[in-house]
Amino acid sequence: MRVREAADYLYTALFRVFPPCPRVLIEFLDAPITHIVYDLCYFLSMSQKPHLTVAAVVENAGRFLIVEEESDGRVVYNQPAGHLDEGETLAQGVARETLEETAWHFQPEAVVGIYRWSSPANGVTYVRVCFSGRCHGHEPRRALDSGIRRALWLTRAELSALGHQLRSPMVLHCIDDYLTGKSYPLGLITELV
Repeated sequence: MRVREAADYLYTALFRVFPPCPRVLIEFLDAPITHIVYDLCYFLSMSQKPHLTVAAVVENAGRFLIVEEESDGRVVYNQPAGHLDEGETLAQGVARETLEETAWHFQPEAVVGIYRWSSPANGVTYVRVCFSGRCHGHEPRRALDSGIRRALWLTRAELSALGHQLRSPMVLHCIDDYLTGKSYPLGLITELV
């Protein structure tokens, strides 16, 4: 079997099992078969692992702390959110992400919920642990993370009006759950470090 035939076979077989996979393989169809197999193994290992993220819902006088950021060439809106750093607890991660993306110090007080969402754009599954809490201390001169345009305070109605400019449906789900009073103690999460 020639390289192109092997790539076509992988493309067809994977399309049945992992619909997003062919998009990943298209650029490799003319590559040597070893590269295709390597990239396939990497994709399969990553596609079956959800990305764990943390997010902060912060309300002040009916407005929520939101980040305006650039993602995949678009301007989108999200809560302060991101991935954990090595050795970090979930509460430490959300406090750090909030500071890095908004220049506000955040103290988590409760867990709003845990959300699972698969992005139709890239096939990645995200698991978000969302915290509510308060901001204290602002560092307005602090440089924000790369890709972050600014932090702003928006009402629920203003966020809803942004529609497809929201980074994901988790943005409004987290706020709506917060507004309906969903709140779990931080002790819900046991960190075994």
